[in-house]
Amino acid sequence: MALDESQQSDPCKAFDWESHKHDWWINLDTKVPDIAKSGFTTAWLPPVCQSLAPEGYLPQNLYSLNSKYGSEDLLKALLNKMKQYKVRAMADIVINHRVGTTQGHGGMYNRYDGIPMSWDEHAITSCTGGRGNKSTGDNFNGVPNIDHTQSFVRKDLIDWMRWLRSSVGFQDFRFDFAKGYASKYVKEYIEGAEPIFAVGEYWDTCNYKGSNLDYNQDSHRQRIINWIDGAGQLSTAFDFTTKAVLQEAVKGEFWRLRDSKGKPPGVLGLWPSRAVTFIDNHDTGSTQAHWPFPSRHVMEGYAYILTHPGIPSVFFDHFYEWDNSMHDQIVKLIAIRRNQGIHSRSSIRILEAQPNLYAATIDEKVSVKIGDGSWSPAGKEWTLATSGHRYAVWQK
Repeated sequence: MALDESQQSDPCKAFDWESHKHDWWINLDTKVPDIAKSGFTTAWLPPVCQSLAPEGYLPQNLYSLNSKYGSEDLLKALLNKMKQYKVRAMADIVINHRVGTTQGHGGMYNRYDGIPMSWDEHAITSCTGGRGNKSTGDNFNGVPNIDHTQSFVRKDLIDWMRWLRSSVGFQDFRFDFAKGYASKYVKEYIEGAEPIFAVGEYWDTCNYKGSNLDYNQDSHRQRIINWIDGAGQLSTAFDFTTKAVLQEAVKGEFWRLRDSKGKPPGVLGLWPSRAVTFIDNHDTGSTQAHWPFPSRHVMEGYAYILTHPGIPSVFFDHFYEWDNSMHDQIVKLIAIRRNQGIHSRSSIRILEAQPNLYAATIDEKVSVKIGDGSWSPAGKEWTLATSGHRYAVWQK
């Protein structure tokens, strides 16, 4: 679930790793009115195509919309309801790899006989057992990786994405495992299918000294920015740098939240209009918990991203499954952002970044304090707008 300001996108990340067990399209249908009322403009849905893994990330027949999340009819009913409530649907575009139907070259399942987009081994990279070219990115191991250098592959994928846009009813795209193929192809796919909003998952390892996160993450965020540039600046990217720094900062290291030039240390400090900020998703949190935000500090995280520039997104689990008070606190923060006109390019002045205190003013209209240090903005024009455990927000 998300908030974007070019299109006022505030994304809601509308699933977790267990959603396929819970009649998801039916379940989500009941939440659409609240998602809309809360101020979200787009909801990122799990992969909708037939997949060998129930979560949807091992796709096979991209034109079959019957998945473990529900039937094609239930999906289309959900998308219609979202349209009625003016919440855009974001498709999870899983095109780094594809599970074959029949054995081909080398005895691998790298042919796609009997289903639409019936490619042969030339659609698969040579590094993952195919007859295509070498991969233009990282390998996703254990499954055939798609060779995006092949023009027939790109044409088929663009046709499929156009179908998702025009026939199925998706408006926005999220590119899964964007490290797996060159970003210039993302540019081509966006130009071909014309989503309203796009975001890439360029998840790269942060800079560490031993097991400690380095203060300086400039090279990490620069790699994300290079990916955005490579995609023709047509896509945003998840701000993994901000997540990394923020989840260490809330443990009593708020000095991390001001970089050497006095700016926020993530992508949002350099290119906020292309930075989709988040606290957790189905990989980092949920039952996978590869890299979870410290659970006692989640609301401090939301107090940061929902008052700051960038395009904040909210994780379904936090919004609907943790407790009602978290839902209501997040709704309050979104309302303040909206009412004060805070947007992805808003200006920010960082006023404090000490071990136990972070404070900043955004657009000279909103002030936020995080941590257990004492602070409030100077001047009678400021009034307390909302507060919670270790955070407070003021507005003019």
